[in-house]
Amino acid sequence: MKHFLLLIGLISLIYSPASAQDEYYFPGEIFSADIPKPQDFLGYEIGEWHTRYDRLIAYFEALAAASDKAELQVINQTNQLRPLVVLIIGKSDHINNLESIRQKHLQLVDPNQPKPDVSNMPSIINLAYSVHGNEPSGGEASILTAYWLLASQSEKAKEIRENAIVMIDPAINPDGRDRHTNWANMHKGFPPVADPLDREHNEIWPSGRVNHYWFDLNRDWLPLAQVETQSKIKWYHQWYPNVVGDFHEMGTNSTYFFEPTKPFGSENPVVPRKNYDQINNKFAGYFAKALDEIGSLYWTKETFDNSYPGYGSTYPDIQGGLGLVFEQGSSRGHLQQSQRGDITFAFTIRNQLKISIATMEAGVKERVFMHDYLREFFQSAIDEAKKDRVQSYIFGDVYDASKNKLFLKLLLDHGIQVYENEKDISLFGVKYEKGKSWIVPTVQPQYRMVRTMFEKVTEFADSVFYDASAWTMALAYDMPFASQANASMKGNRIEKIKDSELRFPTESPYVAYLVNWSDYFAPKFLHQIQQSGVHVETNMLPFSALTDDGEMEFPAGSLIIPTGFQSLSSGELRQVLQNAAQVSGQNVYATATGLSKSGIDLGSNNVSVIQVPKVLMLIGQGTSQYEAGEIWHLLDSKVNMPISKVDLSSFGRVNLFDYNTLILTSGNYFSLSAGQINHLKDWLSRGGTIISLRSASQWLISQSIVQESYLEVERKERQTEFLPFTSRRDIQGAQAIGGSIYLAELDTTHPLGFGYRRSELPVYRNSSIFLKPSADPYQTPVRYSADPLMSGYVSSTNLEMIKQSASTLVSSVGRGKVIHFVDNPNFRGTWFGTNKLFLNAIFFGNKM
Repeated sequence: MKHFLLLIGLISLIYSPASAQDEYYFPGEIFSADIPKPQDFLGYEIGEWHTRYDRLIAYFEALAAASDKAELQVINQTNQLRPLVVLIIGKSDHINNLESIRQKHLQLVDPNQPKPDVSNMPSIINLAYSVHGNEPSGGEASILTAYWLLASQSEKAKEIRENAIVMIDPAINPDGRDRHTNWANMHKGFPPVADPLDREHNEIWPSGRVNHYWFDLNRDWLPLAQVETQSKIKWYHQWYPNVVGDFHEMGTNSTYFFEPTKPFGSENPVVPRKNYDQINNKFAGYFAKALDEIGSLYWTKETFDNSYPGYGSTYPDIQGGLGLVFEQGSSRGHLQQSQRGDITFAFTIRNQLKISIATMEAGVKERVFMHDYLREFFQSAIDEAKKDRVQSYIFGDVYDASKNKLFLKLLLDHGIQVYENEKDISLFGVKYEKGKSWIVPTVQPQYRMVRTMFEKVTEFADSVFYDASAWTMALAYDMPFASQANASMKGNRIEKIKDSELRFPTESPYVAYLVNWSDYFAPKFLHQIQQSGVHVETNMLPFSALTDDGEMEFPAGSLIIPTGFQSLSSGELRQVLQNAAQVSGQNVYATATGLSKSGIDLGSNNVSVIQVPKVLMLIGQGTSQYEAGEIWHLLDSKVNMPISKVDLSSFGRVNLFDYNTLILTSGNYFSLSAGQINHLKDWLSRGGTIISLRSASQWLISQSIVQESYLEVERKERQTEFLPFTSRRDIQGAQAIGGSIYLAELDTTHPLGFGYRRSELPVYRNSSIFLKPSADPYQTPVRYSADPLMSGYVSSTNLEMIKQSASTLVSSVGRGKVIHFVDNPNFRGTWFGTNKLFLNAIFFGNKM
């Protein structure tokens, strides 16, 4: 009898009447019985549970199997091997001819091709959900949207199927989504608990917002640090959608936001005014009507940023489409209290569903208009470029072949045309050598992306920024570049990046092998050979050696691998070095004598062993998941170095003497006990190295672990004028440093500066922490120049503070060192130019 009742219960759950769900989400709709209903397939109504990603994909597979109007494409997989998919929906003729439709659509992007007749071309609409994994209503809405589009017999659905190809990303961040899904489901109460303090509504660290490496993927469309966005951009440039919906969630007490965003101040400077003044307002009417129909409140023209090119809603604006950010007040679970009453998960999903349908409706109704705009966008780009005083940019780093490749790849991934430089040239004291430099003409369809990569902007319509105010990628890479009034030196167009021809010494008796530290991937080479047991030394002063390739200069920080102090045989050593050189792209030289041609000799006291790093990073509640993720990703993907990530709550179990380097990201370390802090002080004074980022340095100062000082801001004793209450946000916000780029002076003789060949270095600052330069005149290796602002917004008060402060400084504590990074050298996986500072801190921290 028990089994019979259980069976009846399961049947009633799986085959519960559809009317409850349909009446809430689709009142009055009639659906085809051929398409499986979400509640029948999943066993619950949408909104009752958070749907696991594998079940979501299984449902999409069922839709594609049930209908000739749908095709599921797998475009890649995440770090945790979850598939990245796009469900394509349209009438069967379109689904059967996707490639011919794509090729015809791409003619609009190329002004050199005749413009096709757009009157019968389908609109290309991309609906993208859950880029932040803990904003789950979008992913659930994608299920209902796909079902409605395939199964609904309404005239609206038929019109969309007939005149659009809809491409649905159910979750751009599947790894983060499942992290949050499991959290919400495992804490669901029966009945649900609406109390905001309930555990269901408060995730542990790291949150589902971020991906496997704890990156915010909605900041990654420009730098392309992560596999999810790399795959998305590759797909994007195959299609150039007319309309992209980017679905998010915000605080529970908010209602619903759709574009337009805040006029001028929140807009990207390279996007045509037509996008903001005309198209956004045209589409806004559809969204207002959709939410008015169900009585949901909403707002526009405030707060949200459309300027930073790395957003999923801004990037399409720079590609001739319309990017649309949508923000729904979140239930962050199944039910949560708000100022307007309890918000249910189903309520948030319904709003996202209504806007999804409205986006498709608008895309179809404005189909011809948007096709015309796509061609107009790229044609106007070329027309504007012809009038620009800058006709090309030349770039290239003579000393760093790997960084050149990385920057070339970034440009090519964004569809930018790049050409070989045909002759050696010197501009403003910088050498650009043939074969080591390239030309980017501005007169090309991607003119606006070229500006995004190279332009420095310091004048703005507003002084309050939701996020970064600067994003010049050439500066992020510390890439030497210059603008030119012509593009006459351009040679062949770069279609793919060629592998470099590496050199390795022929077999012969040598005293030492030598590797220059200037290349971006030199740390990868060093780590690999150290892990194979190779003894490696470095020089604190430069020298010139007679090598197997003639006389060569080796700056301070070069790698010296003496053959006489190795546990490996000569053959084993050669094999290890050759393998590491191939993997990391390094040129290896060798010398038969320890007597240098100039500078120190190889046996000098200014040559010493490089310690094998044993790195521990404290993570967990209260620390920055972004900074920790950036470090983890850097060491994983660029050095292939494992790092021990230990939760703060487990610090009591740590014996720091098992490690030689401790990384503290921004955060709150006040949970450490007095005994644990004493252990930290003891380890540090005996020779440990702490690498401290931003507010972690403030904590170290507060605990008297280091003796550094703050710059004090001069403040008026009394406010002499009365200001409107409504102006407080703008006035206070203008004093924030949301993210801007500054020119710093680098001491290249300091171990932190090893591998750098130029004393000027762009750095990224997004904090208002101002530390005085070190009292030790030798220990402020990175300080700001007299005129530091390169790109972005900063108030005049803060700029004066920056000029007087340190970007990076080193504190001595007994035999140990604390290396303070006031500016994050690894920001968003973007700052290849300052990564070397951080890696130098790991490999050479005990030499400072």
